[in-house]
Amino acid sequence: MQLQSNETQTPRLIQADREHGSSLSSCMDTTPKGNRLHIAIFGRTNVGKSSLLNYILGQDLAITSPVAGTTTDVVEKAAELLPLGPVLFLDTAGLDDRSALAELRIRKTGGVFNRADVILLVTEAGRWSRYEEDVLDEADKKKIPLIAVVNKIDLESPSDEFMEMIAGKAGRVVALSAARAEGREAALGLLKRHLIEAAPEDFMATPALLGDLLPPGGLALLVVPIDMQAPKGRLILPQVQAIRDALDNNAAGLVVKEHGVTAMLANLKRLPDLAVCDSQAVLQVSADVPEEVSCTTFSILFARQKGNLAAAAEGAAVIETLRPGDRLLIAEACSHHPLQDDIGRVKIPRWLRQYVGGDLDIDVSAGRDYPEKLERYRLIIHCGGCMLNRREMLNRIQTAREAGVPVTNYGLAISFTQGVIRRVLSPFPSALAAYERKREDLAAGKGRTD
Repeated sequence: MQLQSNETQTPRLIQADREHGSSLSSCMDTTPKGNRLHIAIFGRTNVGKSSLLNYILGQDLAITSPVAGTTTDVVEKAAELLPLGPVLFLDTAGLDDRSALAELRIRKTGGVFNRADVILLVTEAGRWSRYEEDVLDEADKKKIPLIAVVNKIDLESPSDEFMEMIAGKAGRVVALSAARAEGREAALGLLKRHLIEAAPEDFMATPALLGDLLPPGGLALLVVPIDMQAPKGRLILPQVQAIRDALDNNAAGLVVKEHGVTAMLANLKRLPDLAVCDSQAVLQVSADVPEEVSCTTFSILFARQKGNLAAAAEGAAVIETLRPGDRLLIAEACSHHPLQDDIGRVKIPRWLRQYVGGDLDIDVSAGRDYPEKLERYRLIIHCGGCMLNRREMLNRIQTAREAGVPVTNYGLAISFTQGVIRRVLSPFPSALAAYERKREDLAAGKGRTD
């Protein structure tokens, strides 16, 4: 199956304290609690649960103290944890708390088992007692995935035997020191990998493609070029899925070729609620569609559905810093026979070279092939990933993040080079904000310095 017109994030953790607003797939920083992955942090008193939360978030948000029992109640902290997306951390009181009101605290802590999607069980080197076993037993009973975190390895390094014992009990284990920065990226990378693997299927399930952007009875104008890359007698998979998603959400899709947009709009009694186009036609379509109509591309919709659009938007901002001679990776999720004017192998490289004003060293990976040594690349430009499930796409993004390489996608890269990236990100306020923040960081010298 030919999938040329489907087109898919850099480190950032966006704190999300506002709990009222739009749905999961529209604005990450207003995602309701019920749509977030609930990650409960358990452990004995003073084992470093709150320090671990601060370590993951990269800022001091949870109160920490060497005094046992500092966390007196279940503390909730909403965040966007890339590449997973919106999460809610539940920082609990110590299970062995013997301080005043301990019984009430522990009762509240126990109730967290009914809310947790994933459990982080924090312990220390050489310490595994009935408290840890109780958490493990309750997690098994309720079928909650558990990740063991051996903290404070700066004070005592765990033995191989201890790590093997915990791995045998919990299956997933990470050793780290929440008190120091050394080794932070590697430890966080492994922890995020475990979270992606442990996240329940309903959280990892593919979100809506465009239906949540349309009101009931709404209309999406789908602009579909019919060129040499279009399969004879058929539409490509992203276009078909967009039509189906509109129908599944009680809306309608109106399909038109790129040269018929103006005439079609003139024939409508009202403007469509959303315009979606092939990325190769984004410059023309964004000019033909009135500003009051939200406009984006099929590729960007897939970047949002399969991965994390805010992070992909940050990756697109990096294009502004590219220089002749930089090495890039074009990553395609499907294997196909490249045609004369292939989008990933010909058009995107051409547009990027025109933008930077010189040659670029561009590699291409296809299908299940994903290079192991990503550190050599300045940027990865990924297709929309319509042939991958969300878990696999998130794993690809996380692998790049661990290598320190930003990831963007076809549609965003094309829209950037065509000067319309803000227009195509306008339906997604948090992604647009992430793009603007990244540009500010790069301009302030927080990006490339060589």
